[in-house]
Amino acid sequence: MFKLRAICFIALCAVSLSLKAQTPQHPVKPLAQLQQEFVDLRFGMFIHFNIPTYMDQDWADPDALPTIFNPKKLNCDQWAKAAKSANMTYGCITTKHHSGFCIWDTKTTDYNVMNSPLKKDVVKEYTDAFRANGLKVFLYYSILDTHHRLRPNMITPKHIDMVKAQITELMTKYGEISALIIDGWDAPWSRISYDDVPFEEIYTLVKSLQPNCLVMDLNGAKYPAEGMYYTDIKTYEMGAGQRVSTKDNRMPAIACLPLQANWFWETSHPVTPVKEPAKLVNDILKPLNNVDCNFILNVAPNRDGLFDDNALTALKEIGKLWKNEGPVAKLSTLDAPIISSNIAKNQPASSSWSDDSAIMDFANDDDFHSSWVSNPTVKNPWYEIDFKKDQALNTIVIAEEKPNISHYRLEYYLNGSWKPLFDGENASKIKVHRFDRVWAGKVRISVDKADHQVSIAEFQVYNERR
Repeated sequence: MFKLRAICFIALCAVSLSLKAQTPQHPVKPLAQLQQEFVDLRFGMFIHFNIPTYMDQDWADPDALPTIFNPKKLNCDQWAKAAKSANMTYGCITTKHHSGFCIWDTKTTDYNVMNSPLKKDVVKEYTDAFRANGLKVFLYYSILDTHHRLRPNMITPKHIDMVKAQITELMTKYGEISALIIDGWDAPWSRISYDDVPFEEIYTLVKSLQPNCLVMDLNGAKYPAEGMYYTDIKTYEMGAGQRVSTKDNRMPAIACLPLQANWFWETSHPVTPVKEPAKLVNDILKPLNNVDCNFILNVAPNRDGLFDDNALTALKEIGKLWKNEGPVAKLSTLDAPIISSNIAKNQPASSSWSDDSAIMDFANDDDFHSSWVSNPTVKNPWYEIDFKKDQALNTIVIAEEKPNISHYRLEYYLNGSWKPLFDGENASKIKVHRFDRVWAGKVRISVDKADHQVSIAEFQVYNERR
């Protein structure tokens, strides 16, 4: 088994400094503009191509040898032209999937494509081909890494250094990257939290290297559709049953689905019918675009590094049925995404009288499906978090299961007295409050007006980097 190399902070800095000169320098765009440009792209190609391609499974053996990765006819130009035939506007390739094999020339681990029979940087082949065909370039990267034992209860500082070094390479060696799609983070099946591998540090690193690169986390389904948590774009993996509302979504979003039966190629693919192009266009692509959602369709290359004939035919048919009609309607004004750790999570909580089975602990348990619910006899409910010592904070978010609370006050406790943060109306389901940093031993909400029985799914507190 190839061993994870020790990566120290000094080495990480050296990688960053040596490659930063290669990072594209473009005027920095506001996040709102980047989100608008993204949904205007409408339709793109996901490309799952990695060690699982050779194992007939979407999740590979983490100890599989690099020698099995041998696409003898690799042709990324074929992929790009196939995307163009479907009127797609961008591509996204799996640079590293959950089993940790890197398909670029990385200096962070020997478990990479340069130690395979191919001995070519596939990420470079892909980025060069897609740009040459006028397509934008996205990259996919998995935080979960079972080969390098980056998994629950085993994460070390060296793992985090490896992640940072690998992302630094991806953000500095391949020109302009329009989006980084991250997977294997904060998902029920990965169980790696945004605290285990600190989201804010990774997000800030990406933006420092490529400010115009959107960061998307594929596992945001647990967060309310109305809130932008740990991603620049709301994500929906349709193959896992996640669905964006095609009636009232107004958040910039992306939804993904494989054209074939699986994400990665399997030996049955050439003779198994792919999804029907007309249904993909009329039942998925068009309805998604109508609600500010970009659709990314996965097409899996075979073991030679080529698309099968049935996939190529389907893409051409999609191109006959669908044309990009240009920009969608202007997006609504949005709050900046939440990217920091929630310092209120699992802290001691107090409240006015609750319903017996919905007490205060349910509002800071990091579960949006449970709520603190005030007893209906209480006219002015309150809810409080006690940090046990003074903490720096500059953001409070109140997330409701259903929009209900309309007028309320936020306060913080310092030096023996409560001090005001907010007093007013906000009827949103996700109520985001950003303010100048304060120190506080406690924070609380007092509700003055609500349409019906008060409930709070999550009371969240952050100390954001600004």
